[in-house]
Amino acid sequence: MRRSHRATVAVIASGAIALTGLIAPSAMAVETPTELLISEVVEGSGNNKAVEVFNPTASAVDLSGYSIRLYFNGAAASTLTVPLAGTVAAQDAFVLVNGAAGDTLKAFGDQITSGNWFNGDDVIALYKGDTPVDFFGQVAVDPGTEWGSGATGGADATLRRHADVCVGDTDGADAFDPATQWDGFPVDAFDGLGAHTAECGAEPPTPTAVINEFSASTAGDDVEYVELLSTPGTDLAGYRVLEIEGDATTTPAFGTVDEVVSFPSADATGRALANLANGALENGSLSLLLVTGTIPALGSDIDANDDSVIDDGLGFEVVDAIAVHDGGASDRTYGGTGLGVAYDGLSFAPGGASRIPDGTDTDATADWVRNDFDLAGIPGFPGTLAAGEAANTPGAANSLTVPPVEPPPGEAGCDLENVSISSVQGSGTASPRVGEIVLIEGAVVGDFQVGGFNGYFVQDAGDGDPATSDGVFVYAPGGAAVSAGDVVSVAGEVKEFENLTEIEAADIEICATGAALPAPTEFQLPATPAQREALEGMYVTLPQDLAILEYFEFARFGTIDVGVTRQSTPTARYLPTDPAATALAAANLAERITIDDGRSSQNPDPAIHPNGQEFTLANTFRGGDLVTDVTGVFDERFGTYAIQPTTGATYTAANPRPEVPEVGGDLVVSSFNVLNYFTTLDDPTTSADDDIARGANTAEEFERQEAKIVSALAEIDADVFGLIEIENNADSQALATLTAALNDRLGSDVYDYIETGKIGTDVITTALMYKPAEVTPVGDFQLMDQAKDPRWLDSRNRPGLTQTFEDADGGTFTVVVDHLKSKGSACTGEAEDPLQGNCNLVRTNAANALADWLATDPTGQSTVGRELIIGDLNAYDKEDPITALTAKGYTDLNLKYQGEDAYSYVFDGQQGYLDHALAGPGLVADVRGASPWNINADEPSLIDYDMSFKLPAQDALFAPDPYRSSDHDPVLVGLELTPPDTTAPTIEAVALPSFILVPNNKERTVRVYVDADDDRGEVTVELTDVSTNGKPRAKVTQIDDRTFSVTAVNGAVYRFTYTATDAAGNTETDTAFVVVGIRGLIEFL
Repeated sequence: MRRSHRATVAVIASGAIALTGLIAPSAMAVETPTELLISEVVEGSGNNKAVEVFNPTASAVDLSGYSIRLYFNGAAASTLTVPLAGTVAAQDAFVLVNGAAGDTLKAFGDQITSGNWFNGDDVIALYKGDTPVDFFGQVAVDPGTEWGSGATGGADATLRRHADVCVGDTDGADAFDPATQWDGFPVDAFDGLGAHTAECGAEPPTPTAVINEFSASTAGDDVEYVELLSTPGTDLAGYRVLEIEGDATTTPAFGTVDEVVSFPSADATGRALANLANGALENGSLSLLLVTGTIPALGSDIDANDDSVIDDGLGFEVVDAIAVHDGGASDRTYGGTGLGVAYDGLSFAPGGASRIPDGTDTDATADWVRNDFDLAGIPGFPGTLAAGEAANTPGAANSLTVPPVEPPPGEAGCDLENVSISSVQGSGTASPRVGEIVLIEGAVVGDFQVGGFNGYFVQDAGDGDPATSDGVFVYAPGGAAVSAGDVVSVAGEVKEFENLTEIEAADIEICATGAALPAPTEFQLPATPAQREALEGMYVTLPQDLAILEYFEFARFGTIDVGVTRQSTPTARYLPTDPAATALAAANLAERITIDDGRSSQNPDPAIHPNGQEFTLANTFRGGDLVTDVTGVFDERFGTYAIQPTTGATYTAANPRPEVPEVGGDLVVSSFNVLNYFTTLDDPTTSADDDIARGANTAEEFERQEAKIVSALAEIDADVFGLIEIENNADSQALATLTAALNDRLGSDVYDYIETGKIGTDVITTALMYKPAEVTPVGDFQLMDQAKDPRWLDSRNRPGLTQTFEDADGGTFTVVVDHLKSKGSACTGEAEDPLQGNCNLVRTNAANALADWLATDPTGQSTVGRELIIGDLNAYDKEDPITALTAKGYTDLNLKYQGEDAYSYVFDGQQGYLDHALAGPGLVADVRGASPWNINADEPSLIDYDMSFKLPAQDALFAPDPYRSSDHDPVLVGLELTPPDTTAPTIEAVALPSFILVPNNKERTVRVYVDADDDRGEVTVELTDVSTNGKPRAKVTQIDDRTFSVTAVNGAVYRFTYTATDAAGNTETDTAFVVVGIRGLIEFL
């Protein structure tokens, strides 16, 4: 359920080149279209509505017989049909406009029509006769306000079909999400009407491109880049360079996509350059693949079977490749030319290389000359260029000599006239002076020359305009050393890098040292993007008390997010249909900001606490702790606004580690997600075992993981544990091992476990441990799986492990341990819900199936309604799966006892609970309390057991305690079970009159009064017998359950028997008598 690390994009460089031997990649095949399609939909202000139909074929199409049909408000049938008229030429578009639209829109129309037209939630269909050609929307479904949401929402917007969509959607019943095939534009955007860009029919032109130069490892902080060479002006948006891990000894191991690098169009000289952060590329064996097609995600594995061959069917094509092999015995490379140890006679692998001359491509190592490791060619570095080496020339012609130093494109000078930094920044998101050579002067307010940024921030006196920033980043790798408080004159080119306006220094002059810094500008949250942009590069302070929200990337990149208050996941507070949920999502973004650590390197050592000191086990932090007076430079890089601190913030431990929560009762049940506790080690040198091993990589890691989990379990001291994400062994080995470890910690066999063997289809499963001294399993365990209900998909959900337990007094309850499909990956046929994530329907179906199955008493122990559903349901409490269960009578115990602020998980800085405890209606009265124990979600992952990416100093940040034993918090429930009811109810029945003195053989009305009671509540009373003593002519007639007519026959005795039954089925009876005459009384006595 997590994000990938920082993306990488490129900047353009220029220089004179000659193209030599470029290769031509083949284009991907595109389905040849034969029919029209809807290419643009305008749902604008008022009656500004239009539909554009595109002809992607090679011939003109007569529109006779074609029509547009509209389906309103979820209707199953169209109620408006508009016949089309005219002809649409090949590769041309035809625009149908509502007659009530404004004149500006009607000017685009090829046909104007009347009638009530569609809104953003209606269906538009293109028909040829009665044959559907294309649908926009899903027939018989009302999406609410609009199809889709956000940028591709159907209301008050213009939507344009993707260029690679060549065939319409002929199935009006399939699910519809505009984001999959449509781009969104603002309301009343008409500029695209009448023409449509399409990549259909014939194959598009095939541009040429090669990797021309790269640098991965250099002296000092690595200067890293990748340069492509192509024909001038080539659009390279469809190309990416993938860095593929080649080392066998790292985690993740070879075959993993470690970096994805994108490029702009080739410049006038044919080059496109990606400058990369220090550490972006590996310093070992690696492959750089230039690819087109379906781009794999960061962290994905292109060699799942570890055979050193790229797997089939991944959807991308390798256009060019270059690899470095550093001599590791088990290392691997993937495609293209390989540059290994001694490939050119030197005894070590190259850190970078250049094609000499540019573009040479004979698929031989002779095409490549290693670059000087000591950075010859990079401004500011003299290097040690030797024979057989190339200069580092990013963005310039490849060369065996250091190119002559050109006169600086600008000269710094403290006595020269300069421009204001605000004129460089401008009032927009990008500088209005990109590409210009400028001269600025100001004070250094943040020095980040070390750590990977290779530069510093300069701020001048300002122009008084709050819309323009007075600070800017100076990119100066290898430049003259400066310090905060230096006043510098800087000349250089204005550029945009990762949305950050910067000046690439060509010359600097230090005008003064030790100058007082300008007072930091106060910045307050919440803030809009425009307010943040206006401070980019400036020295700022945040005087607010800000809560630490997010720390997922603290271990890897040193970043945290802070906000005005702790933030809730929108669907942890509001139903997904409530507009308040969307509003909260927007407010969360406005009320937070990232605090970086001034470094771009991965897994930095030491890690820095927000207070500016080294992060240690004695100087740690938790989510919800406060920082005040955050001070530093307002930065923007990697797509994120952030503060680069220049001093530590004031830190307050506002959320101390809690004790185990008191939940009452005499029994405790706890769920615990053990985060892939596997006894099968995950070999870090291969991904071939990823389908069987997901946990610790080494014995040492396993010991660390087990120590933390056992510490947590021992402190919780539950009578029943429901475990999630434990290895699914055939012999329950992982469960047995963990149980034994816990018993070893406790010094005796306190716990036993439910032996299930391997259950379900996943490598992880659900499990149960319990204390035999406190509870006894009753009957066999049962599994909620697809065999019980087809709505429960075994390929998506782990089995619902269900077991009834009995306490010493005979009280019973049934524990149901569940782990539903995660939000992290898509489910076939189901679009991602904008608030509830992937696979919401799969989880909701499973929840309904579970509730219906439990109503059948699956364990056969008469515990219907006495179930406790626990586990990771991968849904927040206001989402459909949970509301489905509460609608079936289950009570959300986290909400009942902890309220809306309860949480067990933090994702993207927003808290909520995925880990649930839901009690059936017959068990709720026995619950005494429930609470998560927040030992994991609030703790940074830097202190967990995993050693995969950490440096030795960070590996040492470990303690065998409960904290960060998982990423989910355990949830505890206290129970005080009601013992079985074995006491019969009381009952007394009295008839009036009970004695009839005169036996006159007449009919008399008798009323029976019954008083019944039970010590545990309701009791039912039933008339179970009416009889006489057999006297002739004795007769009784029943009028109702309590009223009768009897004949006053001398000597007759009438009996009326009633039975009382309590809720447990215990019964008691009593009989009322009516005696007639003295003879009857004598007989009765």
